Amino acid sequence: MKKLINQPLDFVRESLEGMAVAHSDLIKVNFEPTFVYRGDAPVKNKVAIISGGGSGHEPMHAGFVGIGMLDAACPGEVFTSPTPDQMLAAAKQVDGGAGILYIVKNYSGDVMNFEMATELARSEGVQVLSILIDDDVAVKDSLYTQGRRGVGTTVLAEKICGAAAQQGYNLRQVADLCRKVNLNGRSMGMALTSCTLPAKGSPSFVLSDTEVEMGIGIHGEPGRLRMQMKSADEITEMLALSIIEDSGYTRTLREWDEDKGEWVDVELTDPPLQTGNKILAFVNGMGGTPVSELYIVYRKLAEICKKQGLEIVRNLIGSYITSLDMQGCSITLLKVDDEMIRLWDAPVRTPSWSWGSFAT
Repeated sequence: MKKLINQPLDFVRESLEGMAVAHSDLIKVNFEPTFVYRGDAPVKNKVAIISGGGSGHEPMHAGFVGIGMLDAACPGEVFTSPTPDQMLAAAKQVDGGAGILYIVKNYSGDVMNFEMATELARSEGVQVLSILIDDDVAVKDSLYTQGRRGVGTTVLAEKICGAAAQQGYNLRQVADLCRKVNLNGRSMGMALTSCTLPAKGSPSFVLSDTEVEMGIGIHGEPGRLRMQMKSADEITEMLALSIIEDSGYTRTLREWDEDKGEWVDVELTDPPLQTGNKILAFVNGMGGTPVSELYIVYRKLAEICKKQGLEIVRNLIGSYITSLDMQGCSITLLKVDDEMIRLWDAPVRTPSWSWGSFAT
């Protein structure tokens, strides 16, 4: 496999070095431990939002560090969770005195390491809350998770919660908002091809020229079904209806209880999508998919949502949470209210996502 890399072991570091040079007006990169942070951090009296995970999913998360979104991101090696010392160092760098919110995708390594980082930060006097994203309807458990995987809703949570923090929400308000976004978001993806890890130099799994994998994970984890290739409309319908018809999923999540000063189990249930709901529709490319194909998927998705009585009031089409060079897509539907729409529309300025303007 041909790649624009030097040495595989230098892949992540050199990519971050390039990002730092390209966007020196927005971000800085710290190495040893590695994290990306806002160039103006810490922002006094503002809740700081941190996320992270294995590299290979760019632009998530490092590309979303900036004004109106993340204050810091902790990238691990390719498809490998970042370490607690990265997360702790990032928290101390961006803490402006109003507390830290960790947004964590539900993968076992991420969950464990962010929990350790939360406890370490609290032991040093930094107030931290952590919210888990587990929106993938494809499978309940996978190679990397207990419960559903965290995928596309993570991107939407980072934008909406980043705007809330920028507008002065306190830590509890931002955490409650993040939980609401997670509970109202559902996703499912598919793959036309595997991806190629730089250190391996060959596909992580094999699909024939006539096969697709439905319900794939962002690390190449198996999905619900391997089947013969179908039309874009048929694939879109399978993904969309799997999401729309999914309801009443109940999970038990561990969250930090500020009053008790300990981790507690919280049982939460997704509200169902219903006729008349307003939604944000997100069609995401997996890294190797042309945007023209994503618009073909969105065309059919909009038709399906209309038939189901769901009103698309906002949309996002593009490659925002990827799996290196995988060809395929994912669909995320987020039920939104007026507050979430307002925060979605708020200005943002990051290396990979910018719109609107900020008052000076």
